[in-house]
Amino acid sequence: MTSGTLYRLAAFTTTADGGNPAGVWVGDTLPDPDTMQHIAAEVGFSETAFVAPSTGSKRTIRYYSPEMEVSFCGHATIATGVVLGENDGDGTYQLETAIGMIPVTVCQQDGIYEASLTSVEPSYALASETLVNEALAALGWTPDELDSSIPPARAYAGAWHLVLAVANAQRLADLNYDFDTLKALMRRDGLTTLQLIWRQSAAVFHSRNPFPVGGIVEDPATGAAAAALGGYLRAAELITVPTTILIRQGDAMGRPSQLVVTIPVNGGIVVTGKAIRI
Repeated sequence: MTSGTLYRLAAFTTTADGGNPAGVWVGDTLPDPDTMQHIAAEVGFSETAFVAPSTGSKRTIRYYSPEMEVSFCGHATIATGVVLGENDGDGTYQLETAIGMIPVTVCQQDGIYEASLTSVEPSYALASETLVNEALAALGWTPDELDSSIPPARAYAGAWHLVLAVANAQRLADLNYDFDTLKALMRRDGLTTLQLIWRQSAAVFHSRNPFPVGGIVEDPATGAAAAALGGYLRAAELITVPTTILIRQGDAMGRPSQLVVTIPVNGGIVVTGKAIRI
């Protein structure tokens, strides 16, 4: 069996009881897929990243939830960046993911490591009426509760997410959905999470992310969805670029998280966060 070291971190936070927990397994070579799946299930976090050196600053990385492999995971990438920074020093690491190269820049600030990932080229498509209606039914929401200024969309920056914006903060606070129905819908449509958002201001968004396809009721910080949202807002001209927005997530779960999303005029979306050992 391939040997390695397993780290546990909380990403997008500076406290061990905040943010989104991630496993980061580091070894000389990656384990086989069944072993990675078994380890991820044992760890039990929404994702565990598996990392092995390739050449120079390059690392091969794969992501597993407790139930399946995930094409890309933002919070586990931030956690991986921090582990690499702690073990190998500040700098930019090139992560060879299943969906392309993801550069991660790591630096230490006042004793806490911060990492910034740059996503692959994002894309989006407005969601079909059928998909939206089925998702709303599983959530127990009605169409008139949505924010018409941010139309429902399927957004991608390494993984696909359904973006649904609500007009009222209370609707986002009251999240109680049909797990099995939403899971089946998301599997059919190739969705990793739902990016449920409320726009507090031009630069501050609140988010909640159901993740039933990974066996997780809710993700307290979702970097991939944050990047996808940034790409959607830019491409649909719903925001003036270049700009930076703050996404607050995890508050309702008691695991407050802050995701800083830098949206350039073109190219990948930059998601920045701190991470701390658990």
